[in-house]
Amino acid sequence: MIKESQLQIDDALFRQVVLAGDYLIKAVKQGETFRILDLQGNQAADTLFYNLKDTGERYSAMDTIREQGNIYLTAGTRLYSNEGNVMLSIVADTCGRHDTLGGACATESNTVRYALEKKCMHACRDSWMRAIVENEQFAISKGDITHNINFFMNVPVTPDGGLTFEDGISQAGKYVELQAEMDVILLISNCPQLNNPCNAYNPTPIEIFIWN
Repeated sequence: MIKESQLQIDDALFRQVVLAGDYLIKAVKQGETFRILDLQGNQAADTLFYNLKDTGERYSAMDTIREQGNIYLTAGTRLYSNEGNVMLSIVADTCGRHDTLGGACATESNTVRYALEKKCMHACRDSWMRAIVENEQFAISKGDITHNINFFMNVPVTPDGGLTFEDGISQAGKYVELQAEMDVILLISNCPQLNNPCNAYNPTPIEIFIWN
């Protein structure tokens, strides 16, 4: 569902450009709203969420899909944790659909999906691992990296239940906004993937804004 935001850029308390292949990790407090902006179009922002006070509670794709009865995320979607609590709500969305099934790229999956020589290529799981090593204050471990959302990514489900990775449906300037329903850790890997069409084979920057 397309829904425009009423927030003004000049009122944002925080903004940061995240280059393709880089990460952002930041606390977002209950009641704050953040925006992920697709600057050049068709970029994929692989995103994880954790309860700031207890990282054992984290975003759950299964609980979210079950509670909303839809495999795609958009304005009006509430994101649930593995403990059945609402973590965030999508309050604005100009893209219209986001993926929560396709998972994140990794060196192992690059090898399986593409070719042995692709294993050395940087992947989203590498970015997440670098984020947790460089930000020990958040107390996230390797074992905490589970379900993620691929904002702006187009992963249709086939009639027989399979997944396909297709050209993105986002465009330059499209965005999604989420309001935190609890204190959360936001962890984004701005996808560097060069081997599938999710970002038109051209990884580009995104920008993050936060309002109180």
